[in-house]
Amino acid sequence: QVQVAESGGGSVQAGGSLTLSCAASGRTGSNYAMGWFRQAPGKEREFVAAIKSSAVSGFYADSVRGRFTISKDNAKNTVYLQTNSLKVEDTAVYYCAITFRLIPFLIQLSKSTTYDYWGQGTQVTVSS
Repeated sequence: QVQVAESGGGSVQAGGSLTLSCAASGRTGSNYAMGWFRQAPGKEREFVAAIKSSAVSGFYADSVRGRFTISKDNAKNTVYLQTNSLKVEDTAVYYCAITFRLIPFLIQLSKSTTYDYWGQGTQVTVSS
């Protein structure tokens, strides 16, 4: 079994920053893809960013590109999401997910069905 745990959420004013962390433990593997999704009240879950263990850089949703940065520490099976220039509309529960299956196409990283294990989520609240 694999456990996924997010941390680092909180409340911040618009324009501020937060760093979210996502750690996978248990029966993990060296090759993985980890993604961040978010869900605001009354809205569907949406893709934010993702990265593969073999990648140099991440893959981003248009809404966060240039403001958010995803990075990884393969030795720790941990992925970070640096969120800068936060907007009120970034308010949501942020979920981390991981898969150890081979994902050949980048576009697959934006699909929630790609991932096999999910965390419980961490709340990010941005106030004006």
